[in-house]
Amino acid sequence: MMPKRAVSIAGVGFLLVPTAAFAHHALETQFDTTRTITLTGSVKKIDWSNPHVRLYVDVKNASTDMIWEVEMGSPNLEFMNGWKIDTYRRGDRVRIDAYPARNGSNMVYGRKVSRALP
Repeated sequence: MMPKRAVSIAGVGFLLVPTAAFAHHALETQFDTTRTITLTGSVKKIDWSNPHVRLYVDVKNASTDMIWEVEMGSPNLEFMNGWKIDTYRRGDRVRIDAYPARNGSNMVYGRKVSRALP
């Protein structure tokens, strides 16, 4: 009786594995990792929610103002990389080296974020 139960539990477990595997996307599916762009602007907001930290930056060009969404690693990963909740605050000028979104939207994956010179 015990082996049948163990096999049933294992079978249900294996059915759930594909769901978990598809829950997270590959970076290359959403972002063009063969190109890097640089953005410079002011922090509007930082969202420390799982699964990714998101930084919203106001980038002013000669003709337009645009808010860019910068996706980064998980909150735990950013903490391990030395970030703190108050590393960057609203209004701070930042420079971001990032992979652009494949769909052409104002979204990037941030590779490196640093303070921008005034």
